[in-house]
Amino acid sequence: MNLSAQLQWLPSKRRAQISIAIFTLLNLAACGGNSTTGSTDNAAAQAVPPDTMLTALNAPAPAPGSAPGSAAPPPDQATLIPFANEEGAALTVSTTGSIDKNNAFFKAFGNGRSCATCHQESQGWSISPDSLQARFAQSNGDDPVFRLVDGANSPNAMVASIDQKRLAYSMLLTKGLIRVGLAVPADAEFTLVKADDPYGYASAKELSLFRRPMPTTNLKFLSTVMWDGRETFADARSNLCIRNSRPLQCFSSTDFDLLHQSNSAVTGHAQAAQGLTAAEQRSIVDFEKTLFTAQVSSLVAGNLTDAGARGGPAELAKNNFYFGINDLDVGDYVTGAPFDRNVMNMFTNWRGLDRPTPPNPPVQGRPQQPPQPPTAINIVRASIARGEQIFNNKPFNIRGVAGFNDELRLPLQRATCASCHSVGNVGSHSVPRLFNTGVSDASLRTPDMPLYTLRNKLTGETVETTDPGSAMATGKWKDIGRFKVPSLRAIESRSPYFHNGGMVEISDVVRFYDRRFNMGLTPQEIIDLTEFLKVL
Repeated sequence: MNLSAQLQWLPSKRRAQISIAIFTLLNLAACGGNSTTGSTDNAAAQAVPPDTMLTALNAPAPAPGSAPGSAAPPPDQATLIPFANEEGAALTVSTTGSIDKNNAFFKAFGNGRSCATCHQESQGWSISPDSLQARFAQSNGDDPVFRLVDGANSPNAMVASIDQKRLAYSMLLTKGLIRVGLAVPADAEFTLVKADDPYGYASAKELSLFRRPMPTTNLKFLSTVMWDGRETFADARSNLCIRNSRPLQCFSSTDFDLLHQSNSAVTGHAQAAQGLTAAEQRSIVDFEKTLFTAQVSSLVAGNLTDAGARGGPAELAKNNFYFGINDLDVGDYVTGAPFDRNVMNMFTNWRGLDRPTPPNPPVQGRPQQPPQPPTAINIVRASIARGEQIFNNKPFNIRGVAGFNDELRLPLQRATCASCHSVGNVGSHSVPRLFNTGVSDASLRTPDMPLYTLRNKLTGETVETTDPGSAMATGKWKDIGRFKVPSLRAIESRSPYFHNGGMVEISDVVRFYDRRFNMGLTPQEIIDLTEFLKVL
């Protein structure tokens, strides 16, 4: 079997192993695991690498008399143990060494929701359709996440029966989408010509915009709050300014933005009659800032810190970040170093592991032994390392991307994945630039999505989109369809992808961008890049 065939076979193997892996992961969380390397038998078993032991210091001990692995927590309880997913397991660590369940993040407000209602550790601090379907079944659709205000396709939906609830909350149940209701700004450069809403609600007074909840982890590396940046505030007095922007764009700190966003969520999503106290805002944001989440093990590549690799959340937390770090346009704002496209370097030590192992020195009187073929685990590790290099170095042309070509004043830009996902070993963007890569174009509309026709007040030009993106905050025609660059860490735990949940598998995302930018990825390169992204 050649390498491509081997790796194409792996997804079905993962599905077959997942129930075994879950049991293994929980046992290892309790017992410490085995850190030996180089054996295919240990690939799924190496679930808790040594660097995650800082979290175990404060992890609760199993109840006396309980069987190993039997005390698996409900998925809404933060525990500092790995949570299994289809590719292995992800782990959250906290800089405090534990997760404080008494924090206001877990406090119910208004309609019974807390921050944790839509931001769950087991799903990368977001929510997944599978989990939502389970919560729906267990509660007969009465779990606090199922609220008409934004959990339903329309706030006017009928929810008297279980069947009505299932229809009313279909976007949440199938794609994990929250309905964000926003009005077209009064001073917008465009008007709404038509709202084709399958749920019969949207109008210029309130567009229905269906979006995935952003993860409330890895916020150290954040420059833009919310998909459309509506909680990222301009501040002319700030020194956090995008260099070379015209006019100069300056912003408040992300700490200020997050404090404001926490209160907006409680008064909006949770429908609280009163906002958070200053102490509650501070408590929530400080809690979120302590969290770091990443894939920690792979069913087929094993421990992501083995053999010199630097995966996992503890290594992630060590990465540096500040406004303008490794900026594509003008270089690093602090060091002055030019932009470095080699932003990902966690798996460089896995390069070439798929080469045959040289034989032992010959022994007199015995025939020369042939080279030993690579193990299955090393074949996958080498694929991951190649994917990392593809991410950094595979060149393609970027053209026609609003927020990129126009803001950087480069009609055509030779780029790689790292040009947008430029923060080292994270994949976020270090300044508030939002891009339109075509994700909300009418050509990608599915029947369950509203479609909006917008007209430019000055030119009469029209555009169709399922989501105007940041234009709903700025009112600017050029901002239609622009969204933030999300972090890539722990993405395996929070499918489906894009702001609208339009892609289910990571391989779907890779193929989307391959087509969008004519990257010319070979079938093997698609496999390698996908394998790399899965272990982030």
